[in-house]
Amino acid sequence: MGFSYSLPADLQRPVSAALADWRAGDKIRRLWQNDKSLWTSADEDHWLGWLDLVEPQPAAADELAAFADEIRAEFTHALLLGMGGSSLGPEVLTLTFGAQPGFPRLQVLDSTDPSQVAAIEQRLDLPRTLFMVASKSGSTLEPNLFMQYFWQRAAQASGLPPGRQFIAITDPGSKLEATARARGFRRIFHGVPSVGGRYSVLSNFGLVPAAVMGLDVKELLARCVKMVKACRNPDPVENPGAIIGVLLGALGSAGRDKVTLVASGQVCAFGAWLEQLLAESTGKNGKGLIPVDLEALGPPEVYGADRVFVDLHLAGDSTNAAAFDALIAAGHPVVRVEFDDLRDCVPEFFCWEFGTAVAGSLLGINPFDQPDVEASKIKTRALTEAYETTGALPGEQPFHEEAGIQLFADQANVNVLRGAGFAPSLSGYLRAHLRRLQPDDYFALLAYVEMNESHPVALQSLRHAVRNAHHVATCLGFGPRFLHSTGQVYKGGPNTGVFLQITCDDAHDLPVPGQQYTFGVVKAAQARGDFDVLTDRGRRVLRVHLTGGVLDGLAKLLRVLG
Repeated sequence: MGFSYSLPADLQRPVSAALADWRAGDKIRRLWQNDKSLWTSADEDHWLGWLDLVEPQPAAADELAAFADEIRAEFTHALLLGMGGSSLGPEVLTLTFGAQPGFPRLQVLDSTDPSQVAAIEQRLDLPRTLFMVASKSGSTLEPNLFMQYFWQRAAQASGLPPGRQFIAITDPGSKLEATARARGFRRIFHGVPSVGGRYSVLSNFGLVPAAVMGLDVKELLARCVKMVKACRNPDPVENPGAIIGVLLGALGSAGRDKVTLVASGQVCAFGAWLEQLLAESTGKNGKGLIPVDLEALGPPEVYGADRVFVDLHLAGDSTNAAAFDALIAAGHPVVRVEFDDLRDCVPEFFCWEFGTAVAGSLLGINPFDQPDVEASKIKTRALTEAYETTGALPGEQPFHEEAGIQLFADQANVNVLRGAGFAPSLSGYLRAHLRRLQPDDYFALLAYVEMNESHPVALQSLRHAVRNAHHVATCLGFGPRFLHSTGQVYKGGPNTGVFLQITCDDAHDLPVPGQQYTFGVVKAAQARGDFDVLTDRGRRVLRVHLTGGVLDGLAKLLRVLG
């Protein structure tokens, strides 16, 4: 693996000062000794179990290999049912390595969008699918709903009790463990209570799916041990995780808080996992690093002075080399990480976990909690419970409707939009909303639509149109999965975001077995809970609801915004 960085002179000073402080304060040694005073002196020392995950794990790799051999003869597909830290690591693995000959093809479901649930189901041979229910707490809404749905579908497909097709990955003593035992799940794999979800990819939450899909877990962990040892180096300049963390923390504190991730070629999936790690770890108390994933590189003139660029690429891939050279010449900070081969993504998991913990120290926050994620869950739970009682979500009225598109906002945001001096039209209100963007702000599209082949293309066109016109960082998240990822920094981080939430009428819906509500109702409740917390936090947010076809609606938005 290779690592380098380029900084303009004015940014080299705070980075050099931070490196000197970490060296003088012996802070790397203190981190390995679980010294919570490096952060806020709260409970950080209770959440550092990820530091000690890797080195003992090779002994457990044989058990995982034996399990993989056991199930490969029975199953052609494997479906991981999870959210956030339980799903993003396995998603990186399956998108990076692809299907392995003779092993189940691994897929990941982390959306309550009914079309997405149905699309996943259509790609499965249900009687020959292993279902992996992954939830650290065991009480997370979405994995439990996915489990209810596919338990019923598997039973219907085979005519047999489906316990042999299900395994659980969860912390000891969780509600999911109790359910798994009661239903006769094939296996239960335990997580580590002192390891938070977004730091759990090198625990059973990532290693079990890796083994099931046919990866050599022992070899991958051996590579990772080398990274762990490198991150023990007490000199931050020679420590790969520490120097990344110091760079991001010092640059973020100096105003370069939009961490633009450019993961190219076969390692492009790594950005989604890293996006969650940075956003959920650092975005709180009005501070945070705003990760920008999958935004296409543009010329230097479309970027403000709030960016730091991270180039993640395989050795020999020079696709973006000229673009990064131009950014360096224009005075932007650039961090370059080169993977020798695809297997390097596993040690990089640990490197970035270590770096994120270091960055959190420089920012003065607790990088191991996620208070605003919980706020959205509470709002959603109240809405779904109301539906169970009344059979309907609380009523709401758009403040404007035009061409099959409805606009919603709280009264404070409506007043701002109506007072902006634009025509009271779809175009006027959208333009008024975007006019709220200031230098060093960012724009985020929060899309509660199916994550299929066509929708991301249309949404990418929207974000790039805004980036090019307003020269601000842009983010794109699909709901509800981003609620367990970037949702934390959007609500708890700096109030520099301008948000456009996009919801839609679902062409088809799916029931949730044992509940009055459907997947479509859950998704709607999650969107409304997300929106309510954003408004509670005083965010600049507008909701666009598409009542017709999603692609037609997105095309209308692009005509207005482009």
